[in-house]
Amino acid sequence: MTTGFTIAEDGFDLHFAGRLVLSHREHRPALAMARGAATVEMVRGNFRIEDAPTGMTAPAGFDLAGATVTLADADGPAARLTLHDHVLTAELLRPGYDRLHLHFHAEPEEAVWGGGEQMSYLQLNGRAFPIWTSEPGVGRDKSTELTRKMDADGMAGGDYWNTNYPQPTFLTSRWLAVHCTAESYAVMDFTDPALHRFEVWSPTTTFELFAADGPQDLVGQLSTRFGRQPQLPDWAIGGAIVGLKDGARSFERLEHFIKAGTAVSGLWCEDWAGIRETSFGRRLFWDWRRDNQRFPDLPQRIAGLAARGIRFLAYANPYLAVDGILYEEAREAGHFCLRQDCDEVYLVDFGEFDCGVLDFTRSETREWFAEKVLGREMLDIGISGWMADFGEYLPTDVRLADGSDPMEAHNRWPVLWGEVNAMAVESRGKTGDAVFFMRAGFSGVQAHCPLLWAGDQSVDFTRHDGIGTVITAALSAGLVGNAYSHSDCGGYTSILGNVRTVELMERWCELSAFAPVMRSHEGNRPDDNLQYDSTPGLLACFARWSRVHAHLAPYVRHLCTEAAEQGLPAQRPLFLHYPQDSALYAVQDQFLYGADLLVAPVIEEGATMRNVILPGGEEWIHAFTGERLASGTHQVAAPVGTPPVFYRPGSRFADLFAGLAGL
Repeated sequence: MTTGFTIAEDGFDLHFAGRLVLSHREHRPALAMARGAATVEMVRGNFRIEDAPTGMTAPAGFDLAGATVTLADADGPAARLTLHDHVLTAELLRPGYDRLHLHFHAEPEEAVWGGGEQMSYLQLNGRAFPIWTSEPGVGRDKSTELTRKMDADGMAGGDYWNTNYPQPTFLTSRWLAVHCTAESYAVMDFTDPALHRFEVWSPTTTFELFAADGPQDLVGQLSTRFGRQPQLPDWAIGGAIVGLKDGARSFERLEHFIKAGTAVSGLWCEDWAGIRETSFGRRLFWDWRRDNQRFPDLPQRIAGLAARGIRFLAYANPYLAVDGILYEEAREAGHFCLRQDCDEVYLVDFGEFDCGVLDFTRSETREWFAEKVLGREMLDIGISGWMADFGEYLPTDVRLADGSDPMEAHNRWPVLWGEVNAMAVESRGKTGDAVFFMRAGFSGVQAHCPLLWAGDQSVDFTRHDGIGTVITAALSAGLVGNAYSHSDCGGYTSILGNVRTVELMERWCELSAFAPVMRSHEGNRPDDNLQYDSTPGLLACFARWSRVHAHLAPYVRHLCTEAAEQGLPAQRPLFLHYPQDSALYAVQDQFLYGADLLVAPVIEEGATMRNVILPGGEEWIHAFTGERLASGTHQVAAPVGTPPVFYRPGSRFADLFAGLAGL
């Protein structure tokens, strides 16, 4: 297949694996450049980033010499493009220029996906996506009153593109993928149907190119590039992880779940280190040591659960509260990021309490946290997993030990955080057994983080911040090498009177049972909200779907093997197995769970029917009713308790799937 630069008309083209990648013409240059003047404001992980570029130029002149093109304008050479193997390097040659815009060729009707973990849109066409890890916001829809109110309170409303885990990678329906290796602020812009624009705040960067005959091979290549996760352990996929933050009483409440018939794989107590009450809700005490008053005899309790085949999980994040004991130890050892104007610790307001940010550019700090906190305080007392929270908050005006620019380091921070957690697990020989889960990410986090969770959804059915966003999150993240994703069953964010309903709790169970890990959460305001042990009905609901989840463990083990060997995610967009059908490219409200199971969760409030697309030219069987339907689009009954889930009758797991009806 053709690869390389060629002269064409009044310009040049770049082909890769027979695909047109760049098309430079005098009237439509492939590159533009400017000098940036950024302003950055952060409030509790929410960012406002603006730029006032000057000197914008799009050099139309060029000189082609082998694998290198030099672009020029009236002032002389301006930029250089060089292709080596599958890597395209872009360099700005003019001093002071640090805004690079590269315009990739787009075909009519070409579909685009990627961008890391996107919450609102699986297909990216028609929109721009800034690449900057941050809080995703509450509401994430500027037309809603909730978003407007949250915007007025610390810029916390968010928008469709805000995400904890962005990644400057896109895939297209020509089965071409482009990955930008820059860690700086960037924007992927797909608003022009003729161009895929990449804006990078750096004078030099590289773009890695990938091509395949179909989407499965392309996704597999990206998974190889970024690093594959270890297979999930049997305990994590063999039942539900019950999330309770009620101190020692959590152990008593767990017994009610077990008595109700719940298949319990773990007890997750994020409050193991203590709690702090704030106006936002019940937060944790950010000093990662067990609270002996709240959890007396915790190691013995953990051992008791382990004897019954139940794991204990906890919580940690890369910040330390100023009123904690570990803060003083870390400060004395130089483990914190500093202010730029003095040697004082840079403090971040996390909402009514201040914290120091651990400086993971120091190897000593990474080793200290991995050993002191995650190793001794957690793994050594029998903790088998934890929520490795946050990672998005690195301010852009801190001083880092390695001298790097925080604007460059900000997106890299979740990757360093993931590395610290993986170091701790490996140090105890627990890789593939202990499981931590992260919401923050960036390119390369895949090599360290064994499991994603979709962050802090609102406890509702809203389009941009409710239950449905966890499907989009799993599908988009899976395309760039993240095999395993799950969510807070029941949702998390309850604010301004927005509370859980019975229907939401039931529907979230139906969705969570078909993720590789099923885990509940009590949310930020547990006392104001329904919990799964609030009523006999909800408890029975959770217990039933935990048994469904446990029943599917042999199939999920098969999916784990596929992830390890082929790089395929457990939850997949329909087009991954049916790429010839372009009507499937934008489908994000249902998914394939592996190749053999199709899940169409109900994510609209009050709905008892929904459209279901059954792809391919084969028959599908409803797992709960036994009804057989031909491929195509159908209106399917979906009362609470009977979500549309279909399987292929020819699957070697058909008997397993048929057994779901009796659970």
